Amino acid sequence: MYKILLRPLFFLFDPETIHHFTFSLVKSTSKIPGVSFIFKWLYAVEDTRLQRQLFGLTFKNPVGLAAGFDKNAVLYNELANFGFGFIEIGTVTPKGQAGNPKKRLFRLKDDKGIINRMGFNNEGLEAAIDQLKKNKGKLIIGGNIGKNTNTKPEDYTKDYLECFNALHPYVDYFVLNVSCPNVGSHAKLNDKDYLEELIEAVQYANKNFLKEKPILLKIAPDLNSNQLDEIVQLVADTKLDGVIASNTSMDRSGLSATKEQLETIGNGGLSGLPIKDKSTKTIKYLSDKSNKSFTIIGVGGIHSAEDALEKIEAGADLVQIYTGFIYEGPGLIKKINKAILKKM
Repeated sequence: MYKILLRPLFFLFDPETIHHFTFSLVKSTSKIPGVSFIFKWLYAVEDTRLQRQLFGLTFKNPVGLAAGFDKNAVLYNELANFGFGFIEIGTVTPKGQAGNPKKRLFRLKDDKGIINRMGFNNEGLEAAIDQLKKNKGKLIIGGNIGKNTNTKPEDYTKDYLECFNALHPYVDYFVLNVSCPNVGSHAKLNDKDYLEELIEAVQYANKNFLKEKPILLKIAPDLNSNQLDEIVQLVADTKLDGVIASNTSMDRSGLSATKEQLETIGNGGLSGLPIKDKSTKTIKYLSDKSNKSFTIIGVGGIHSAEDALEKIEAGADLVQIYTGFIYEGPGLIKKINKAILKKM
């Protein structure tokens, strides 16, 4: 029903406008008695064989929602009814910020992709915490954290620590988002020496809590083998819990979209089917090079159950969807979980 009726209707409107509309729609319909049960009946797969034990957490199934969809943690309780095993909120920054000027979100329909240059638009740390206090405990929640756009380079770590310390009681794991191409000073955030400094600072803060939370690093899909080798070494040196591979891509090769279309859209990170193979190769490289020594969450171009299985076979312990959720609908979650069970 989604692909036949809803998606064609939704795709008639501006992507960002329809994103907010669908949030309101899901939020309001979920308040109707029985609707949440119907969503669960339609989309959720309840089977203990799908559980995954990773860095001290039990994931009810390995299919999650990537960061960027529920930036401000306003819909995670309702989205849980669609069968996700975990949801990552954010990216959250200390202060709320508007992000980049609109229009900043574009569909590449023929490619089943999206280009965005949102720029960490979110309502800020306190707003996210207010929403996370409403957590009904349905599933694991990850906190994806970043820096404010106007923060000076010498204060980047301070921003991450502010988010980490404040969100610590409310999320189950953390993701340091250092690979978004739509924020300033991208180069410093990918410098190995700075990453080591940032990770160690966050890990030190982690030790101040009664229960430490897992910390992962989200990386770009455009890294070369030397850079990926540095990531593997960085994880080993800092004893980081894992890596999310991958964020959006700056690469535009192999697209059906014309040069003129891409010039009209302008800069931004590419997600969806066009980065599927690039993401999978990154996962396999990290897995092979590290001898599976750390957790990998695979994300990028998952539009079918086969795409998800491909990432798992490449070395991903968990997978996340975002653009595939938009193009294929909530039925994708059920298809992936059923395919995993069948493969077992």
